[in-house]
Amino acid sequence: MMLSFFDQFMSPVYLGVPLIALAITLPWILFPTPQARWLNNRMLTLQGWFISRFASQLLLPLNPGGHKWAVLFTSLMVFLFSINMLGLLPYTFTPTTQLSLNLGLAVPLWLATVIIGMRNQPTHALGHLLPEGTPTALIPVLIVIETISLFIRPLALGVRLTANLTAGHLLIQLIATAAFVLLPLMPVVAILTTVVLFLLTLLEVAVAMIQAYVFVLLLSLYLQENV
Repeated sequence: MMLSFFDQFMSPVYLGVPLIALAITLPWILFPTPQARWLNNRMLTLQGWFISRFASQLLLPLNPGGHKWAVLFTSLMVFLFSINMLGLLPYTFTPTTQLSLNLGLAVPLWLATVIIGMRNQPTHALGHLLPEGTPTALIPVLIVIETISLFIRPLALGVRLTANLTAGHLLIQLIATAAFVLLPLMPVVAILTTVVLFLLTLLEVAVAMIQAYVFVLLLSLYLQENV
């Protein structure tokens, strides 16, 4: 029986234990822990430089009140980056292809930014629902539209990450299957297909990094509106 191409996106279970939990905890084991010595190795130096540059770039538009989220945003970025990259390895599972996980990350963080805005500056937060200078006849319509767009934000965050990674993985599997089938029939075409597969894999590596950055960047923009 031939398996469906979409079976790779099912959450695997082994002996009744969902392996998505193992895939989520694995990246933290791979990171080197900082040492008490003054001189560190190249890996720790590169890791520290990357985290500091990312945090400074991400928090640059935020006022000092939003800098409290630096550790959370940086940890989320490293976490998403790690599981996205590990999911490109053979015989692995990418947890971020599951919409449930992505929404589980997007909804609480988005809701936290909204609650902070309502608590610290309720007038300014509610002012986003109605642009200044709106004609009286359009006020009810614009309030409904802005409210819907506000509640669609976490859904867009989760769906964007899921759709990009799912599409890339599925396209890689389709081209790899085509190259395998064409190899005994048309070797030249199979070689060209393999080259395309290699280039697509490089593109998917870039997508895995960019989508992790975009996810955290959009959260920081939502926070910027509410602090």
